Amino acid sequence: MIKVAIYGKGGIGKSTVTANLAAAFAVKGYKVVQIGCDPKADSTINLLGGNPLIPVMNFMRDNDDEPTIDEMVKTGFGGVECIETGGPTPGIGCAGRGIISTFNLIDDLDVFGRFHPDVVLYDVLGDVVCGGFAAPIREGFAEDILIVTSGEKMALYAANNIKTAVDNFADRGYAKVKGVVLNHRNVENETEKVQAFADEAGIPIVGEIPRSQEIIDWEDQGKTVIEGNPESDIAKRFFALADYLIKENS
Repeated sequence: MIKVAIYGKGGIGKSTVTANLAAAFAVKGYKVVQIGCDPKADSTINLLGGNPLIPVMNFMRDNDDEPTIDEMVKTGFGGVECIETGGPTPGIGCAGRGIISTFNLIDDLDVFGRFHPDVVLYDVLGDVVCGGFAAPIREGFAEDILIVTSGEKMALYAANNIKTAVDNFADRGYAKVKGVVLNHRNVENETEKVQAFADEAGIPIVGEIPRSQEIIDWEDQGKTVIEGNPESDIAKRFFALADYLIKENS
C-alpha cells in the first residue's frame, strides 16, 4: 500500500496537489482513500463535484452517536473514498484532537479493511507538526511525506520546519520525507530558491506544478484538472508524480 502524507504551509496548494494526485491514481486503476486533516475540511471538495463533505468532528458535535462508515466516507471521482476530519468549534479546543479522534474512529471501524485501498493520501495542515498534526506520520499511518512549497519566503520557512520536525522523529519509526513538490507562484528566481532548499535539506524535487489558470477554472466547477482535462499538460504533471510514487513503492 502507498501511504503518503502531504504537508506544507497553509494556502500553499496542498489540497489541489493531493486531490489531483488522488484522481491521477484513480484513473490509473488504483483504489484510493483521501483523508483531509485540516479544520477547513475542503481537501476533497473537488473530488465531490464541489459539494463539501460533512467532517467527522462536525458529525460528532451534532449527534450523540459516532458516524458509521457510510456517514463518514463519501465516494468521489474515480471511486476515491473521501474523509474529512474537520476540527473544533472555532476558538474552542485543539484542531489536532480532531485528527486523532478521526484516526481512532478509522481504526475502530476498520475503514481500510472495508475499502482495501492501494493508496492512502493524507492532506495535512503543515504550519505546525505536533500533536494531532503529527498523527499521519506515525508508524502505521503514512510511510512517506511530500512537502509542498513555492519559492515564497514563508512557504520555504514552513517547509524547513516540517523537515526539521520529521528529522526529530527519525528514531521513532515515523514516516520519512520522500521529496518536495514545487507548486509555482511565479516569484523571482523561484526554482533556484526551492532547489537550494531541497539541496540543503538533502531531499529531491519530485514534482513541479506550474501556476495554471486551468486548475483554477476546473476547481470553480468543483473538479480536479485530472477529471476536467486529463490530456492537458498540467494533468500530466500529476500523473508523473503518481508514477514516481508507484515506482518508489514497487
